[in-house]
Parts: sequence; structure tokens; C-alpha cells
Amino acid sequence: MSHGENSGITAPVSIDDYRGYAGLPPLAGLLSMREATTQGLTVAESVERIKRIHWALKRLHSIFVARIPATAIYELKMAFSLHAHYCAEHVSALARRVREMRQPPYGLEVSPDAMLDIFFDEVLAAPAVGALLVGIYEKALPSVTRALTNLMADTNRLFDHPTYRVCRFALLEMEEAQRYGVEAVRCLVKDEDRKALGDWPATLDRMLAAAGDLVGKAARSGESVERQFSVTPYRYDPAPRRDQRFIDPYNMGVNAEAMLFDPGVEPLPKTIMLYFKRMREIDVPEMMSSILTEVTGKPWEYYRDMTRQLWDEARHAMMGEVGFVSLGVDWTRIPFNFTWSLGLNTKLNAKERHAVLFTIEQGLMPRRNGKEQEWEIGVATASPLTAMIQDYDWADEVLHARIGKDWLVPEIGSQVAAMEYGDQAWSKVLVDWKKWKDDGLTAHRNWWPEVYRSACLHWGTEPDPELLAYNTTYENTRADLKEVGVS
Repeated sequence: MSHGENSGITAPVSIDDYRGYAGLPPLAGLLSMREATTQGLTVAESVERIKRIHWALKRLHSIFVARIPATAIYELKMAFSLHAHYCAEHVSALARRVREMRQPPYGLEVSPDAMLDIFFDEVLAAPAVGALLVGIYEKALPSVTRALTNLMADTNRLFDHPTYRVCRFALLEMEEAQRYGVEAVRCLVKDEDRKALGDWPATLDRMLAAAGDLVGKAARSGESVERQFSVTPYRYDPAPRRDQRFIDPYNMGVNAEAMLFDPGVEPLPKTIMLYFKRMREIDVPEMMSSILTEVTGKPWEYYRDMTRQLWDEARHAMMGEVGFVSLGVDWTRIPFNFTWSLGLNTKLNAKERHAVLFTIEQGLMPRRNGKEQEWEIGVATASPLTAMIQDYDWADEVLHARIGKDWLVPEIGSQVAAMEYGDQAWSKVLVDWKKWKDDGLTAHRNWWPEVYRSACLHWGTEPDPELLAYNTTYENTRADLKEVGVS
């Protein structure tokens, strides 16, 4: 018997043949043993690359938000609201991961590369919607998805699993946003638009190359690339614009709340007013854009929470759109005015705007003339869709009221003081009813009878003659039914 025979020592197992008990995948199935021993970044390398993605998403968030009011196309306003929300959430998640990996200072407020900032300045300053879409969805977002994909591939999924997981969730939503952007470019950017851009897209590529791309592992080209669109710094445009489907934007001829909360009107016709109020909320993202763009120096959680609310309000507008389509009603025949966002954005400062928003939200919390009563009306219509819309609208507004309590009330001092401040600020934005009419901006057309008749066709009912005669306007009242002065 040779030395060592039956000694209990077994031949070494190849790393590629290593298996868990009964053949189970080792390492929780995250990666093979070979990958675990050969892949990975140091903590410092991982942090550096996370910070580049974090900064890019922060800049993209500001671009999406800033361009909402002046971007006329409704669908783009909605998409920018969603994509800003995605960016804000992932900025928070990436920042949290950096804080887990290093002692302060974290360096999260420092640009990782000056040329990257020039790149994002160029996208922000894009002068037309076609250029903006190309800059965001053909250049900026693909650089983010490349960086996320590369970081996930290079890091060790066991040792640095928290980073891998954060990036995987971010990539899921960034790829979704990019897919939307591809369709937006296909639909809206024509050959002549690309010709008008000249070498600008190539300039953006050169800027990324000069910074070593967003991935952060490529060699920097070292080229000094000159600004084009951002030679003149971008200036935020707070005036809301709407595409040609949005007719008569100064029209305040139909008071939705006066009918909605009238106990003498049956629930079913109120469906129209519920859908109208929801879709009219397009003006809230337009207004909140100005707060998010102009307020600086807050903790990122403020921008994350406010962007969540901005996106919720965009969702509400689309809920109304869904409602009208379900009724077979052509919503382009209805005037969704922008007078609220226009007035707040051009006549009030950011603190006053937020206070007006908070005052409205708090006014919706009591059962009477509030969100609970709207939900009850929705249920009473016997339409599951209407009930569901109001169910989620109510839930969202409870969250929004809390956001105001978290961020505005401490700044002003108390909830009562914040509501008083907001009420006073709202009163500064006078209803220019007569002036708009005298200037020929609107005749305050009563659109109700036409839309009511159309809905009755869908319901298979005859219009109520008394309801057809409804003609209450916003001339002397706000949306909260409070009387106001008329300028």
C-alpha cells in the first residue's frame, strides 16, 4: 500500500466543477465560483462609477423637469414627468449606496467631470423639441444605460450585491424610458430636423468621449470641445404651452366644482366633471416644474418627494384622458385652461406657489367638497372605472398633503400659518376674466351641453333639459368655491 492510501485526502476539485449540496447552485445563484474569484471592482472603483451615474441622473432629472411647461406636446409633458420621477428615485438609491461604502465627505455634490456638465448643459439648452429629444434619448439616456450595464457586468455580484441590485432596478426603468424615447424620436424628429442639427449630435459624442464616457473606465480623449447651444446659458421658461389640440386655454366658462358638489344633480352626469377635473391637472406638473427648478439647496429627499407628486399629478391628468376615451368623448373639444399654472408661474415666487398647492391639498382633506366626496360620487356613478380613478386620486392626495407637511410647514412655522400664507398668495393671482374676454383670448364658451350630449349617447340616455342649461362659470369663484375678486 502506497503512502497516503486511504488517508481521507481527496483530489482537489476544479473550480469550474464546484457544486453545492446535491448539485445546488453555489453562492445563492448570483454567479459561479469562477466568476466570484475573478470578477470585481474595488470599493473605490465602484464608488467612483456610481457617482458618475448618480450625477448624470441628477442632471437628467433637472432637464426633464425644467422643460415640462414650455414643451407644448401633452404626451411629452407626461413622459418627462415620469422619467423625472424615475431619475429622482434612482438618484436617492445611488446616493444611499455611496453612503454605505465610504465615510464622509461623500462627494455627491461635486461634478465628476467638467465635460460631462457641458454635455448636459447642451442637452438642457436644446432650442427645439427635436433637438431635445435627440439629446435626451439618443445621447444622454443611452450613456446612462451603458454605464449601468457596464457597472453590473464588472462588479462582483456577491461582494458588491447592493450595488448590483440598485443598478439592476435603475437599468430596468432607464431602458423603459429609452424605449419610449426611441418612439418619440421616430414620431417627432423628421429628416429636416436632423439636418438642422448639423454636427451637434456628433459634438455631444465628442464631449462624452472627452470625459471617458459616462461608464468611467474608458480613456479620456483629452479634447476640449466647444459649447454650441449652451454658449448662451439656458434660461428657464415658466410660461406653459399646449399643443394645438388644447383649444381655448383661457376659457373658464364651466365651473366643474359647482355642479360636482351640488346634491341636486344625479351622480352619472358628474362623471364628466370628475374626468374634466382629473385631466385639467396637467397644469400641476407645469407649475411644480417651476418650484423644482427654482428652489435650490434643499436635501435631495425634497426634490424626490416633490417629483413624486409632480408625476402623480401627471398620472391624474392621464386618468382623466382614459375616462374621456372610455366615454367616446373627444376631449380635444373641451377647453382645459392653463390659467392656474400661468398665473402661479408668472406672478408668484416658488414659496408662494408651494403654499397655494398645500392650501388646495389641505382643503381637499375634509369629507365635504373634498377627495372623499369625489370618491363617493365616483362609486355612486356605478362605473368601476370612475370609482377606481377617484380611489387612487384620493390616495395620492393624502400623500401629497403629507409632503407639504414635511417640507413646507416647517419652513413657514405651522400648518395654519402655511394655509393662510397659501390662501393669501392664491388671492394675488386674480381671475382676469373680463380682460381675457376683452382682449379676445376667450369668449368663455360654455362647452358643457355639447360634451354632456355626447356622453348621453354613450350611456344610452336622454339629456336632462335642466342639466343642459347648466351655465355656472368661474367668473367670481376659485376651484375651491371660494369667492374672489375680479380684475
